[in-house]
Amino acid sequence: MRQLYIIIFLVLALCLSCQWKMRPSQEEGTSDGVTIERYDRVESLYLKEADFAALQQMKTNYPAETRTLIEDVLKLGPVDAPDINTRFLLFFQDSTLQTLLEDVACEYETMDDINKQLSTAFAQLRQLLPGIEAPRFYTQVGSLDQSITVGKGLLGISLDKYLGEEHPLYLRYGYSEQQRLMMTRQYIVPDCVGFYLLSLYPLPSDTSELSRHQHMGKIQHIVNRALNRRFFDNDFVRQAEAQASGLKKEALEQWLRGSSL
Repeated sequence: MRQLYIIIFLVLALCLSCQWKMRPSQEEGTSDGVTIERYDRVESLYLKEADFAALQQMKTNYPAETRTLIEDVLKLGPVDAPDINTRFLLFFQDSTLQTLLEDVACEYETMDDINKQLSTAFAQLRQLLPGIEAPRFYTQVGSLDQSITVGKGLLGISLDKYLGEEHPLYLRYGYSEQQRLMMTRQYIVPDCVGFYLLSLYPLPSDTSELSRHQHMGKIQHIVNRALNRRFFDNDFVRQAEAQASGLKKEALEQWLRGSSL
């Protein structure tokens, strides 16, 4: 299953260079400053009740997040198109997407546990990679497409991709058992850390498949260290672990920027 995760991670990572991205109902963060903003709640208020005050809030308080959702995640067209509000609203009138909105609200009534885990992970990352800054985290509901979007200091979490391995919609749409095992709450923090690191230390685009797998091994090794546990465990992670064991902190960033082990 971890090998499959590397492949999925690789495919999604190749799209990262084009992406990255709310404010009432923020989840309470910790003293370390990592907080998840519940943009999904503002989004849902508009999409379920056609609340135009919520739409105005999306545009005024969260312009970058709204642009990313409409243009990059849902691919509905330019955010400033004259009829985009109507297209956005009508798109989510689909019964499947309405179910996703309801299930996300139920499953993620609170995210205090995720806030704490992210705070701990990024505090550890700063120990490993001095100077690294946490992005601003927010949640959204997409259309079962992307799980994480990263860009311009923002990281969006599509909660519709983390509703649990037995969620009926995942079963209906033919996600494999291995895929569904990764569509759970426990993967949110590793995904956030991993994709954020990939935005800072991107995959080499002009090297072999082996080199790209090795690079992913490095990223996943650092994720493990940030989580203080071996969440990822495969041959490439073990190779990276052996390589990094003799490196001083000041050499770790240079090692991450290399194209191979």
